[in-house]
Amino acid sequence: MSLIERAIQRVRDGAPHAGTSFPAFAGVRATRAIRPSEGADGLAVESIDAAPEPRRVVAIDRVALADAGLLPPPAEAARFARQYRRVKFPLIEALRDRAVAPRGNLILIASALPGEGKTFTATNLALSLARERDVEVLLVDGDVAKPQISAALGLGDEPGLIDALADASLDVASLIVGTDVRHLGVLPAGRAHEDSATELLSSARMKDLLARLVASRPNRLVVFDSPPLLATTESHVLARLAGQIVLVVRSGETPRAAVLAAVHTLGDHRPIGVVLNHVRRETAGYHGYGAYGGYGRERADDGEPVTDERTQ
Repeated sequence: MSLIERAIQRVRDGAPHAGTSFPAFAGVRATRAIRPSEGADGLAVESIDAAPEPRRVVAIDRVALADAGLLPPPAEAARFARQYRRVKFPLIEALRDRAVAPRGNLILIASALPGEGKTFTATNLALSLARERDVEVLLVDGDVAKPQISAALGLGDEPGLIDALADASLDVASLIVGTDVRHLGVLPAGRAHEDSATELLSSARMKDLLARLVASRPNRLVVFDSPPLLATTESHVLARLAGQIVLVVRSGETPRAAVLAAVHTLGDHRPIGVVLNHVRRETAGYHGYGAYGGYGRERADDGEPVTDERTQ
């Protein structure tokens, strides 16, 4: 049985994973499986000038984001803030240990299938990380096929990541949009290049772009919202570039086989966190928020779903 299989089994049994620093909590439940780094080289950072300040600032409309399924309702905000503190601390710990997570400041939020709560997790985790005093956070809408974050913030028509990759004359730092949340910026997905998105994301320019974003602000954490791993090829490219990965799994619905297939695509040379989302517990009355959809991929019915046995 693999390391991830054992972690999933422990989640199902309600037992903590050995060495985990994610305690159980209502609504979202997480485990962490740390793998040794093997030959993961850092991005080149030489001769990169400091990035300019964002030219535009948008207000984070929390009510609109909640309506879009990207934030919990206001009445649940404090409880979810506590939950995402527990998710972020192991990521920060790994960031400080470069031997564990080279490029640990590049964090990919992924899922096996649509509808797992990946974008919800990316948004809330970025907001939680932005509360840290010693870091700044850049939330990148890397889901170029379905840029939900960009749309919810009114940035759907703004140039962004994919435009900077397609046009070498564009400075990616100039496309970052500031927010009224201190220490939080957003890089929109940009205008669609559906026919060449995978090639653009896997290009040498993408590596140079990431090197600039990181080197220009050494205390910056880059949080990518990724397409589902089993639905698109773009997510595989982003996964190869990330130093840390958070895999979001929907409790009671994601087939175990789909989770293992997603983990297989990620490889085994970097830290992978598993967040069990949409956990239903009688004491919390949590039923989850939002839905993904839109990729035209049917959810597999075969295989046992990953779940928390205490909810059955």
